[in-house]
Amino acid sequence: MAIVDTGDVRLHVQRLPARPGATGEAAEAAATVVLLHGLLTDSLASYYFTVAPAFAAAGLDVIMYDHRGHGRSGRPQRGYTLGAFVDDLDALLDRLDVRTPVHLVGNSYGGTVAFGLALRRPERVAGMVVIESEPATAAWAVKLAGLLERVRHEMHVNEDAALDWIATHHGGHTARLAKSAGRLVRDTTLARDIPASAVLGDEDIRAIHCPVLAVYGGDSDLAAQAPRMRSLLPHCATELLPGHRHSVLVEAPGRVRDLVLDWVGRHSRPTVGPRGRAR
Repeated sequence: MAIVDTGDVRLHVQRLPARPGATGEAAEAAATVVLLHGLLTDSLASYYFTVAPAFAAAGLDVIMYDHRGHGRSGRPQRGYTLGAFVDDLDALLDRLDVRTPVHLVGNSYGGTVAFGLALRRPERVAGMVVIESEPATAAWAVKLAGLLERVRHEMHVNEDAALDWIATHHGGHTARLAKSAGRLVRDTTLARDIPASAVLGDEDIRAIHCPVLAVYGGDSDLAAQAPRMRSLLPHCATELLPGHRHSVLVEAPGRVRDLVLDWVGRHSRPTVGPRGRAR
């Protein structure tokens, strides 16, 4: 574990270097993947306990961190626009002295952050895998505003009842995450800042030229984004996972692992195979 001070916020970072047992050229010149988690109840743990160790075993240099306000990272009272999250990622790569283009893997809101960096600093991004995610459009801002307002209302008006329901239906751990998320929404400007973030138009999205793989649960509302992403992004492939909704990463980690390793392998030099084999 490490705490990295970006100059604006202290970020909790975990780094898993390519394991010595990884075979082939990939172990000698590992591609770097940066794992970006979702909003509110999420943290780097969703990667640490699912796919991150497998990525390191396959010969990748893995960086994951808690977004500002989340997990063990700093929780400033203000400063939660999407641009601030992109600033954090950019500054973190500087602090870690990552000089080669990285592969971004973003789950939900983490994918939105990835799109932001790919547009702002295209030279830093070799490729992206976005899971149940979308760029920050005007429609996205409206949706996030509604979601965050519902969270704020529930945790303000009837917090105890809401947490009891979550604990009963989803377990005590999820209830504790929800309580922390409620404090984040209540005690910071996040609920106002994110919907007020600068948004992208179609021409902005078309300007993202790195290869993108967009992964969606086949039963998710976001699955409808797949043809739109293919039409707007110059180098985009999509994958639908039947029987899954928004929690694809934790429900189908093996499938996500294989998709990411294959994608990174096909867009890296040297390439990495599904189980760490150089190809």
